[in-house]
Amino acid sequence: MLRRLTALIALLAVPSLYAADCPALLKHEFKTLQGKPLDLCSLAGKPILVVNTASKCGYTPQFEKLEAMYKQYKAQGLTVVGFPSNDFKQELADNKQIADFCKLTYFIEFPMAEASSVTGETANPFFKALAQASGQAPKWNFQKYLIAPDGKTVYPFSTRTEPDAAEVMAKLKPMLQ
Repeated sequence: MLRRLTALIALLAVPSLYAADCPALLKHEFKTLQGKPLDLCSLAGKPILVVNTASKCGYTPQFEKLEAMYKQYKAQGLTVVGFPSNDFKQELADNKQIADFCKLTYFIEFPMAEASSVTGETANPFFKALAQASGQAPKWNFQKYLIAPDGKTVYPFSTRTEPDAAEVMAKLKPMLQ
C-alpha cells in the first residue's frame, strides 16, 4: 500500500518537474490549425525543426521535403513544426484554408500552429525568442530554425536553404536517437 501511495505521489509530481525541466525557449503553447493544443515543452529533449510557412510563396514546395524529413526521422526524435504567417503577404485568409491547403496539397502531418506573426514587434513570443537565440529573425517565408535537444542551441537556416540541405543534415543527424 505504501509503495502504491509513493508511486502515485511521484506521478502527481511529474508535471511540476516536467515544467521545471523545460528550457525557457520552449515554454510556449499554441493551438494547431485544427485547434488542438501544441505545448513546445512536450518536445524538449529532441531536435525540433521550426519553419515559418506561407501557402502562396515560391518556396512553398519546401513543404514536400519538410514532410519527408518528418516521416523519415520522426522515430529518431525529430519533430517539424510549421508556423504559418502572413507577415510577407503570402498566406491564405484563415486557419481552415491553411490547414486544407497543407493537407490536400502536401499531405502535411507534422504539427502546424495557428497563423501568427513571426517578425517585428508583433511577432509571437516564441519567434522573438528564436530570433534572439539565433541572432536571425525571419527575412522571408520558410526561414528554418533547428533547435538542439538541449532546448537552448539554435541553428538558423535561410529561406533558400532546402530542409534536407547538407548543412542542415550535418547539424541534425548527430541529434537523432
